[in-house]
Amino acid sequence: MSSRPRQLHFNVHVSTGGNHEGAWRHPRSEPVRLTSLDYQRKVAGIAERGKLDAVFFGDTPALSDNVKLRPVEQLDPVALHGALSAVTTHIGLAATISTSFNEPFNVARKIASLDLLSGGRVGWNIVTTSSENAARNYGLDGVLAHRDRYRRAEDFVQVVKKLWDSWEPDAIVHDREAGIYADTGRIRPVVHEGEFFKVRGPLNVPPSPQGRPVLIQAGSSETGVAFAARHAEVVFTAQRTLEDGQAFYRELKRQVVENRRNPDDVKIVVGISPIIGGTEAEAKKLAEELNELTVPEYGLRQLRQFSGVDLSSYPIDAPVPLDAFPDAETVETHRSRTALVIELAKREKLTIRQLLHRLAGARGHQTFVGSTDQLADRIEEWFSNGAADGFNFMPAYLPGGLEDFVDGVIPILQRRGLFRRDYEGTTLRDHYDLPFPDRARTERAA
Repeated sequence: MSSRPRQLHFNVHVSTGGNHEGAWRHPRSEPVRLTSLDYQRKVAGIAERGKLDAVFFGDTPALSDNVKLRPVEQLDPVALHGALSAVTTHIGLAATISTSFNEPFNVARKIASLDLLSGGRVGWNIVTTSSENAARNYGLDGVLAHRDRYRRAEDFVQVVKKLWDSWEPDAIVHDREAGIYADTGRIRPVVHEGEFFKVRGPLNVPPSPQGRPVLIQAGSSETGVAFAARHAEVVFTAQRTLEDGQAFYRELKRQVVENRRNPDDVKIVVGISPIIGGTEAEAKKLAEELNELTVPEYGLRQLRQFSGVDLSSYPIDAPVPLDAFPDAETVETHRSRTALVIELAKREKLTIRQLLHRLAGARGHQTFVGSTDQLADRIEEWFSNGAADGFNFMPAYLPGGLEDFVDGVIPILQRRGLFRRDYEGTTLRDHYDLPFPDRARTERAA
């Protein structure tokens, strides 16, 4: 167990132009320069200056139908993080790669290579993809059902972990006098025959300084929580109220223990998209400006894509028709996100326009409008009351929204002793205060 006092963890979720739907149109946002390394380096550099744990980009391997209404292009995550690894020194790099449309050996090799080249700063954000457009890009007629996607992911991750562990840490001898480069007795074949994959191995890439890339997972459905309890070391989740956050935290940690893992070795990171001002009034003014720049057509499309519910025929200022939504447990795409939206609309008795504005900032994640001190208070409340180990910070606009957080909120948390003043190691495991991977667990699972 680590001897460090418990401290907050922060990732920054970088979305094109900012996480708020209207951000790319706002004068505080820089013009979108997705393919500019200078722009991406600037954002990652701000996060590194704030001593954040990692920079994180979401990914869906398909062009969104909404490209008419908002910048939505996405660079390949491994290529992007590879470029960023060369122009940063400490910030972690969380690469999103789907288990739905890839092969385990390819993913294990790409992520391990990136981890080595970055000096051990890489995490794999494990996702299952529900996009029909993405499926067609890979020559498939459609996506697997929710539970089947997780069955494939289970088999996939088991293979990847075995491949990463196929080299002992001291397998490279590099004895030039004897003419021996590697001790082949410390490089083991992988014999895996699972439900979806049959793989031999071993991997042709040795381990990184952190032993294995950090395993990250997002998903709050019943199936997703069970998967995270078995494999994840960092869990991204969307929780809107303190009570919901506490309940999720308790349940996931309980299941982690049931899987004979140390609950301190799984960090629960809650998504939050704040709009920050010097005063609460300034923050509210900015929030109004951003909401006025949203396009209802885009918000309605987004809602339909993840919930399957089309509200375009309803008056936009009428109450949200809750009876139009299905039981969240029957949804095959974004099940936990749909449940959050239904609960939000029911609890706050929102109109459709109000719901779209609430979702515009973070698509179901927690939003916040207020001053730097108020945001620091919110973060401390969740951290100190068993609802989060940290936060996935989702800047409303870029790069200014990230600068507001790094220059305004981080110093407050540092003065309170809740966040590091400098990096205490060089690897992503160091940042998250995670132990070196337990190879014995992989061997027992083989």
